[in-house]
Amino acid sequence: MEIRFLNKDVITAIRQISPDLDVNTNEMMSRHTTFKTGGPASLFIRPSDLDQLKSVVALLRRAETPFFVLGNGSNLLVSDKGYDGAIISTEKLIDIRLQDDTHIYAEAGAMNSRIAAFARDNSLTGFEFAAGIPGTIGGAMIMNAGAYDGEMKLVTKEVRALSPQGEIIRLDNQALRFDYRSSALKGKDFIVVSALLELEKGDKDQITDRMQELALKRKEKQPLEFPSAGSTFKRPEGYFAGKLIEDAGLRGYTVGGAMVSDKHCGFVINKGEATSQDIYKLICDVQKKVYDDFGVKLEPEVIMLGKF
Repeated sequence: MEIRFLNKDVITAIRQISPDLDVNTNEMMSRHTTFKTGGPASLFIRPSDLDQLKSVVALLRRAETPFFVLGNGSNLLVSDKGYDGAIISTEKLIDIRLQDDTHIYAEAGAMNSRIAAFARDNSLTGFEFAAGIPGTIGGAMIMNAGAYDGEMKLVTKEVRALSPQGEIIRLDNQALRFDYRSSALKGKDFIVVSALLELEKGDKDQITDRMQELALKRKEKQPLEFPSAGSTFKRPEGYFAGKLIEDAGLRGYTVGGAMVSDKHCGFVINKGEATSQDIYKLICDVQKKVYDDFGVKLEPEVIMLGKF
């Protein structure tokens, strides 16, 4: 398969950054999204440390090459046509450690589930809500991820981010301007490098019980057995997306291999062999039907990458 966007000089320069820099061409994004769909990315890069990340980003910016920073791909729909640019994966930036008795330092690629387990093992409470959020802490900071009355806003002390000028900056909780599924980082050219979480000392057994309780709730109410991106739509003010979708008669609605979950109407699932176009078409159909019936515009939580 031909590389469709990036020229060979850019690829050569990327590979020369470091002999151990992990670089692939035409990497299928279906391997890196929780929807299990998506075509090839022209270039797929896995930096193993901050220096490599900074060098890769600086080079791509100088070359005016489009790029996207990928966490766990749990909130992402990539076109079947792929992405004509570079994907920078944070999957090797996963260090988690105690900063002191109540603060946890985590690199951007660390999974929320791993951080929650680390907090539990160190008898720290406050992060139990995030144990079942299937993403990385970097992505969670950008969208102020939350569940079961918890959100990143409540546990974040500070974020370190790479600025468009290539400098590492620190943003405290106030500067992050957390809002519902949003923060000051969203839609900007800042790249989360790490987060510092502020938790409280707690009882390990109670923390474990709470995590198990929330895991059971998720299993009972969410279609965890199918590929999805979690809640597909943001909660519109004054409504619940899932209830609107159900009231519009769309429970179980299908387009190709994509379906509105009959277990939770707020989830669009890949019931088997769905394409990204199936999922995209279903999302558009749901938006139109809900608007026609109730005059409410549903805004996707899912990020669309590539051409649809």
